[in-house]
Amino acid sequence: MIISVKEVINFLISVLIPLIVGFLSSVITQLIAGIDTSTYYSQLIKPGFAPPSMVFPIVWTILYILMGISAYKILKKGYELPKVKDAMFYYWLQLGLNFIWSILFFGFDLRLTSLITLAILIIIVITMTIKFFKIDKKAAYLNIPYILWLLYAFVLNYFIWVINK
Repeated sequence: MIISVKEVINFLISVLIPLIVGFLSSVITQLIAGIDTSTYYSQLIKPGFAPPSMVFPIVWTILYILMGISAYKILKKGYELPKVKDAMFYYWLQLGLNFIWSILFFGFDLRLTSLITLAILIIIVITMTIKFFKIDKKAAYLNIPYILWLLYAFVLNYFIWVINK
């Protein structure tokens, strides 16, 4: 099977978009907070199950790559299809919510607002995954680690909010 240059470019763009969105969110967050998010995180009082700060960039890089691959598989089915457009609407919505979460949490110290944003993000990602499942099951399965991480992040965000009031 020969893969065209166009397909390789589409794949790379699909993977780079969430990586760039995550990177830009981090940069904006650090500009607003005036401090590195890793340093900010280390200064918080955290529950015992909180991971060290070095875990986050590794996990998010993997999740963004999986997210991009998933979107690529859906877009490959044909963006002109209404079900693909619908599924991708939820993809872009979750990416936007994902973008603003760290800005709210780290940049503006809005831990309750970020918790609510995270709850909405989880609902949107589950909805997106269901829509992806109806188009391409493998694309949907690629989002399971993301959902699990978001659920963990929700619990962590909740406890950090409560402990650091």
